[in-house]
Amino acid sequence: MKIPVSELIVRFMERLGIRHIFGMPGAHILPVYDALYDSSIRTVLAKHEQGAAFMAGGYSRASGGIGACITTAGPGATNLVTGIANAYVDRQPILVITGETSTHIFGRGGLQESSGEGGSIDQSALFQSITRYARLVERTDYLVNILNRAARILLSHDPGPVLLSFPYNLQKEEVDESLLDELVTRPPVQVSRRDSVAVEALTDLLLEAENPVIVAGYGCIRSGAQPQVEALSERLQAPVTTSLKAKGVISEQSALSLGSLGVTSSDHAYRYIVEHADLVLFLGAGFNERTSYLWDASLLENCRIAQVDHDPEQLEKVFRADVAIAGDIGDILDGLLEELDQREVVRVPAFDGPGVARLQERKRPGSNPLFPGGVDLVEYFFARLEVNFPEELMVFDDNIIYAQNFFNVSAHNRYFSNSGISSLGHAIPAAIGARFAEAAPTFAILGDGGFQMCCMELMTAVNYRIPLNVVLFNNSTMGLIRKNQHQQYGDRFIDCDFTNPDYAELARAFGIGYRHVETDADVDALFEEHDLVGGINLVEIMVDRDAYPNYSSRR
Repeated sequence: MKIPVSELIVRFMERLGIRHIFGMPGAHILPVYDALYDSSIRTVLAKHEQGAAFMAGGYSRASGGIGACITTAGPGATNLVTGIANAYVDRQPILVITGETSTHIFGRGGLQESSGEGGSIDQSALFQSITRYARLVERTDYLVNILNRAARILLSHDPGPVLLSFPYNLQKEEVDESLLDELVTRPPVQVSRRDSVAVEALTDLLLEAENPVIVAGYGCIRSGAQPQVEALSERLQAPVTTSLKAKGVISEQSALSLGSLGVTSSDHAYRYIVEHADLVLFLGAGFNERTSYLWDASLLENCRIAQVDHDPEQLEKVFRADVAIAGDIGDILDGLLEELDQREVVRVPAFDGPGVARLQERKRPGSNPLFPGGVDLVEYFFARLEVNFPEELMVFDDNIIYAQNFFNVSAHNRYFSNSGISSLGHAIPAAIGARFAEAAPTFAILGDGGFQMCCMELMTAVNYRIPLNVVLFNNSTMGLIRKNQHQQYGDRFIDCDFTNPDYAELARAFGIGYRHVETDADVDALFEEHDLVGGINLVEIMVDRDAYPNYSSRR
């Protein structure tokens, strides 16, 4: 039996387990859209292709599976670039399907042609550096090989975005349905990579230490190793600090949690490592400039170092390690815990975990040294959020610095920072994508500058009845830019301040709930009076534009 290539593409996606695809149709991709009409895959119409890419990323992060987006040729594809670049840096498995003009038009200047011929843009080349695989598919005789390669990357332990571009005429060509039997769309079998010699060496190093500290990165979340990290921390009474992206690997309400580590966090974890640690164990943490305080050598100079990462390229990329192990983090930690059992290692629990002081500090408003003042209202909001949603909460955060310092992520909540390339306008579409994957109370947190880059995606939430709370910090400025111009350029402010719209009227136009917050009482009313589980709400929190955090980004 013959089927169109467009149907083969859709059935390939179904076999990959894709249940939602985000995008915007255009003439050159309509055959695939027509095949989606009868598919089990639900299409989601975004307001801009960049939003569709962010939605696919949010869906992937929340579900742990493959996200997908679809656009037409030319501007449809080019509008994806920022979102796909974000997914590439975050190593998210995103399948990108784009259209293209028919092959007989290549080089002749067809409308939105992106083949790279005759002076047209080269769509595949454009995505080469921000995807794991990008291919313009011009013939059907190697189609199965291309789809199988795409599947291997998307389903691998180290995935990334894959872009496949299909000319219009190729989508309508017919191929034998038996080609479906040649597709391999099951995940590869994960073979244990536990190295007993390496695990024994790591165990020796940990037991020689008097004050080990664990630095947990996002690799722990990707490998599902949170229970093993918690078990190792409790077994050795070793405190845990995390990268920003890994907040919540262990509950930040735990006495063994030092909170997050990094230039935009309080100095609690930094001081503890510098003053007490004699061994730092990095687990799936890349130690990038944010986490490392711009690679401050004094942070690790008195410590021995151990590192475990699934990616061998991350090992000793920044520092020399006494023990460095490449392998699945959960698998390695299972081996380490077994080795501790065999050696009958028992550590007497500390009277008070080192994280107790951090938790006590947090109870005193204004105690964070990063904020000299002016953000008490923001701090109070996060304290109420923590109390009112102790579990089953998803937070997508563009603003980062407030949540990093004021929001204790429990082991039962999920915090998604704006990582990747840290692009503004990410939180709202990413949160919408996540809600298609998981039904949980969801907050998108961002500043007024970022909000105006993506606010129309709120209509996507309205159109699909996606419950969402958007928390907008209104200081009428691009906060990071204004801070830098204050600290480094003598208050020569340029292109950072702006006038905001009337957000109450904007929310009314969208047909969503609205709350203006200027006092603690307003925060209390927000949580008491608004439907923050099943409603769509815009929450405007007023912030002083001159309440600068006192860290220096050195930019």
